[in-house]
Amino acid sequence: MIESQVSNCPVPFEQQPLNEYEQLKSSWLFRDCTLSWREYITKLTWIWSLSWAIAAPVAAVSFPPHKEIARFLLCGSAGASIGVLLLLLRLYLGWSYVQNRLASPTISYEESGWYDGQTWTKPQELLTRDRLIVSYQIKPIIQRLQITFSGLAVLFVIGTIVWHLL
Repeated sequence: MIESQVSNCPVPFEQQPLNEYEQLKSSWLFRDCTLSWREYITKLTWIWSLSWAIAAPVAAVSFPPHKEIARFLLCGSAGASIGVLLLLLRLYLGWSYVQNRLASPTISYEESGWYDGQTWTKPQELLTRDRLIVSYQIKPIIQRLQITFSGLAVLFVIGTIVWHLL
């Protein structure tokens, strides 16, 4: 029954929320959110480490490592965390967009360009399927990203406290 409704769907294939979800889930950047916690944290740690290549010279100019090693490390760590923060923001926005498209009872789409936007109301069966995907597949990813944001915020607060104690 659902397959026949999908085939009657006027929304172009690449703009159908389920296909957007599948594409996002398989893309190299967004699939990292679906890894185990250990692998996910390892990827973020690699990104943070690579961000040090940019943050370390900036921190070294402000706080020479041979004179102020603690401030250099704190400043460099905070600067490197900005790369992770920007990545997390991109992941969150992408997953939130797909979540909203799947959970919505209507789909806005463009047939051939920006000037001919249309709206299609999903049949109840498709809406139920899409909302199940949101509940069991996407919400855990969004929660993981929110936990990661919270963890970064805690680290920034700890870094700020340590900075003021120096």
